[in-house]
Amino acid sequence: MPINTPLDAKALDQIFREARSYNGYLDAPVSTEQLTAIWDLMKMAPTSANCLPARIVWCVSDAAKAKLAAMAMPANDKKILAAPVTAIIGMDMEFHEYLPEFFPHTDARSWFIGNEDLIKETAFRNSSLQGAYFIIAARALGLDTGPMSGFDQAAVNEGFFGGTSVKANFIATLGYGDPATIHTRGPRPEFGRFNSIV
Repeated sequence: MPINTPLDAKALDQIFREARSYNGYLDAPVSTEQLTAIWDLMKMAPTSANCLPARIVWCVSDAAKAKLAAMAMPANDKKILAAPVTAIIGMDMEFHEYLPEFFPHTDARSWFIGNEDLIKETAFRNSSLQGAYFIIAARALGLDTGPMSGFDQAAVNEGFFGGTSVKANFIATLGYGDPATIHTRGPRPEFGRFNSIV
C-alpha cells in the first residue's frame, strides 16, 4: 500500500493553524448540500466498533434557533441567533442496536446489553470524537465553527431529542466566520511540555 502524501501547508493552515472558533459570522448562507457534505466526511472517520453514536440536529430555521437560544447561557444565545446554522451534536444511548448493521464482523451488540456504564462511556467518547470530526470536516469544506457548552442539557434533551434515546453532547455554530468576532489566539504549548515518548 502506498504511503500517503502529507497535506500541503495551506490545507494544514485551513484546518488547524489558522482556523479559529468564531463568535460571529458573515452574512452568507450555508446550504443543505454543505451540511450533507460535512456529514459525509465525518461519518468516514473512526469510532470504536464503528458505533457511530452521534446524532445531529441542524438548527437552520429562525424558530429552531430561537428555541435553542432560549436554552443557552447568556452570550451564547446571541451567537446561536446570529449564526446561519447551529448544530446540536447528540449521542444515541442505544447506538449498540445498530451494531449488527455497522459492525457485522462479530456480535458487538452483546458487549453493551445490560452494561449502562459502558454504554454511557462509549456514547460520550465516540460522539465527542465525531464532534471533533464535524469541526475538521467543516473547516476542510471552507466553513467555520463555534463549538460551545453553556446550555441547559436537560432542556435541549427534552426540546430536541424528547421521546428518543438521544442526549445532547455539545453544540456548535456554523458558517463563514467573521474575523472581527474573535480574540487573539490563546497560547499553545510546545511538544515537550505535555508530551512524553516512552
